[in-house]
Amino acid sequence: MDIQIIPIDESKKKAPPTDFAFGSNFSNHMFTHNYSVEKGWHDGKIEPYKMLTLDPATTVLHYSQEIFEGTKAYRRKDGKINLFRPWENAKRFNSSAARMSMPAVDVEDHVQAIVSLVEMDHDWVPSKEGATLYIRPTMIGTDPFLGVRASSTYLHYIITGPVGNYYEGGLAPVSVLISDDYRRAAPGPGGTGAAKTGGNYAASILADEAAKKAGYTQVLWLDGKTGVNIEEVGTMNIMFVYEGKKIVTPQLTGSILPGITRDSLLTLAPDLGYEVEETTLNVNDMLADVASGKITEAFGCGTAVVIAPVGNFGYQGKDVQVGSGGVGEVSRRLFDELTGIQFGRKEDKYGWIHTLDPK
Repeated sequence: MDIQIIPIDESKKKAPPTDFAFGSNFSNHMFTHNYSVEKGWHDGKIEPYKMLTLDPATTVLHYSQEIFEGTKAYRRKDGKINLFRPWENAKRFNSSAARMSMPAVDVEDHVQAIVSLVEMDHDWVPSKEGATLYIRPTMIGTDPFLGVRASSTYLHYIITGPVGNYYEGGLAPVSVLISDDYRRAAPGPGGTGAAKTGGNYAASILADEAAKKAGYTQVLWLDGKTGVNIEEVGTMNIMFVYEGKKIVTPQLTGSILPGITRDSLLTLAPDLGYEVEETTLNVNDMLADVASGKITEAFGCGTAVVIAPVGNFGYQGKDVQVGSGGVGEVSRRLFDELTGIQFGRKEDKYGWIHTLDPK
C-alpha cells in the first residue's frame, strides 16, 4: 500500500506529555483509509491528528456499525521499539469486521500503517518504566443514511497515545462484583461477544457503574444462557490458578473475546511449568474452590492491563477473598515474563515481536 505522508506543521506540533493517564493524550499524527464499494480501500494517508466531520445521519451514529482493536508499542532499553503480535490483532480486526458486515482490511497493509505511524511519532513512545504507546485501530460505517443496512462506505483510522498503567496501582489486586442482573453478551457463536465492537462495551457500562458504587473495581460476567458459567471480567479475559500449579480459563464459546494476551499466556505458561486448561467454569463451583483454598489466585488479562490480580469476589451480598488477597506468585511471574518479552528484556522464543529502529 502506498501511504501518503502529510506531516504536521512544526508550529502546531505537540511535545509528548509527561502525564501518562490512560487514554487521555494522543500523538501528533493519525492514519486514515477510506473504502467504497466502487473503489475498495483507497487514499491511505498519515496526516495530522484531527477531528472527524460526520453527517448527523451517519450510519455509525445510529446503528453502531463499528469495530476497534488495541495493541501497544514498547520502548526497549536500547532505544528501539517493539510491537507485540500486530498481525494477530489485524486478523482479529478482520474477524470483528466480518461479524459486523464490514469489509476486511489487508493484514499486511494494516500492519504497515501501524509501523509507519509509530515511526512517524516515535518520540511519543515513552521511556518511562512500564509506560507504552497505545495503538487504537478503528473502523466505522460512514453512509449518511437512516436505514438498517450495511454501509457502503467506511473509514478505517488509527490513533496512538502514550499510556501508563491502566489501574493507578499497577500490578495490584482489584475487587470484583459478580453480576447477577446483567449479561455482557448474547450466547455465541450467533451473538457479537467475540467481536470487538463498541456496542458490547456500551452494554457493560451500567453494570460497571453499579459495581463501582458498591465499592468494587470490576464486574465478572456470567453467560447469557445459563447465568452460571463464567465468561469475562470487565473488558478482560479471566484465569484461575489451582494450587499454584494449574491455570484454568473459560473456553472460547463465541461469546468470549479471543484475547491476544489470553492466547499469549496460554502459550507461555506451559513453558514455565504450569498446566493449562480451557473449560466451562461454573461460578458456584469457582467460589467454593476459592473458599476452600483450592483456587489460590485469579486474574484478568488483556492488552491494556496485561494482568490484573483479583483480591476478592463479591456475589449475592457475600465477599470471598482469593488466596492472600494480594498479588500471587503465578500472576507476578506471568506478568514479569510477558512484559519482559514485550519490552525486550527477555528472549522472544515465539516470534511475537516486531522491532522498529526509527531514526
